[in-house]
Amino acid sequence: MQKLNFPSYTFRLKSNENKTLIFDIIRKKYVVLTPEEWVRQHTIFYLIKEKKYPISLIAVEKQLKINSMIKRTDIVVFNTDGTPEILVECKSPSVVISQDTFDQIARYNLTVKSNYLIVTNGLNHYYCQIDVEKENYVFLNDIPNY
Repeated sequence: MQKLNFPSYTFRLKSNENKTLIFDIIRKKYVVLTPEEWVRQHTIFYLIKEKKYPISLIAVEKQLKINSMIKRTDIVVFNTDGTPEILVECKSPSVVISQDTFDQIARYNLTVKSNYLIVTNGLNHYYCQIDVEKENYVFLNDIPNY
């Protein structure tokens, strides 16, 4: 897999029926290693190892309903009171982060209502804080530590 713009992490990989699988420590199972999954797993490790968020507060591929359509968030980090703190949208490294990507995560966040957004393709990371009063997001250099 492609080298990403994250610290180096050690992942548990295995092969099954000509597919490479990666162990997801949040879902506690092996999942197919796609380019987007590679980014998702690096982001999870970044949140845990660098930003010190507890595994118990992180959810992966959480289902949500938007305009009667079922969607899945890539990663949601919760506060200890159970409210969403960070919503993360992961894209494959080949996907250019565009306004469409920000529109997508903003639509998801109308339902999730997190305080921070992260959009990443593994190469470029964008961190935003939600300004509820102005109904927009403010770009940050990074998200806060836990």
